Amino acid sequence: MHVVVATDGSQQSLRAAKQLKSFADPAKITDISVVAVIRPLAAVAFADDLSTQERRRADLETGGFRAAAESSVDAVAAVFDGWGPKVHKRIRSGSPANEIIKAAKQLGAGLVVVAAGGRGISDTVLVGSTAQRVQHYAPCPVLVVRPAPRRTRK
Repeated sequence: MHVVVATDGSQQSLRAAKQLKSFADPAKITDISVVAVIRPLAAVAFADDLSTQERRRADLETGGFRAAAESSVDAVAAVFDGWGPKVHKRIRSGSPANEIIKAAKQLGAGLVVVAAGGRGISDTVLVGSTAQRVQHYAPCPVLVVRPAPRRTRK
């Protein structure tokens, strides 16, 4: 089975990859494609919570949305190092939900893994909108990894 693991550069997307690894049987997974999507003409850079401070600074100085996406893909792909399945790194451009769905179709994915409430332009308004769209339109099952509940302060 081919699994698509989406990352938006957030810690939550890294947790989603780790969640897959925690329960999945690597003998039943042949390939994992780690996918990041860069929004064309975005006013806000690709979220990069997974790289070191120095790498993030260098990426910002060069204006590298693609470099930030590559760093995030590398960090998520590293979760699967030595685990078994072959890991592919992919950077796409477009609407995140649409590109994740297209990737799943093109790759014949048996599962898509996405984080809900990761980080994006509309994080506070439409938490998990990308995950919702992928879940609704993907050609295969979707594992949506939700963030841990926040503790309420008293």
